Amino acid sequence: MRRDYRKIKAWQVVDEAAVEIYRITRIFPKDELYGLTSQLRRAISSVPANIAEGAARRHKKEYLQFLNVAQGSLAEADYFMHLARRLQYIDEEIYNKMLLKL
Repeated sequence: MRRDYRKIKAWQVVDEAAVEIYRITRIFPKDELYGLTSQLRRAISSVPANIAEGAARRHKKEYLQFLNVAQGSLAEADYFMHLARRLQYIDEEIYNKMLLKL
C-alpha cells in the first residue's frame, strides 16, 4: 500500500522544520561545518526522508520501521538543537520556536 508522503501531516511539519534548520545553521561558526552543522542537518533531513521512504513501502510493518527510524532521527536533531543552544550558536527564542516544531 503506497502512500503519498506529501499528504502526511508529520512529513509536512518536519519538511518545513528541515528547511528552517538549514537556514539557522548558516550562522553557525565555520569551524562547525563538518561538526555540529553537518550532524544537525543530516539528522533533521533524515526525518522527512524516512517518512517518505516508509510511505513508498507496500507493507505496514516496513512503513512502521521507517517511522521508527524517523523518530530516532528526530530525537537526535532535538539533542543537536539543545547543544547548539548551550554553545550559544542560537538564542533562546529560536531554540524554543524550533522545539515547538520538533
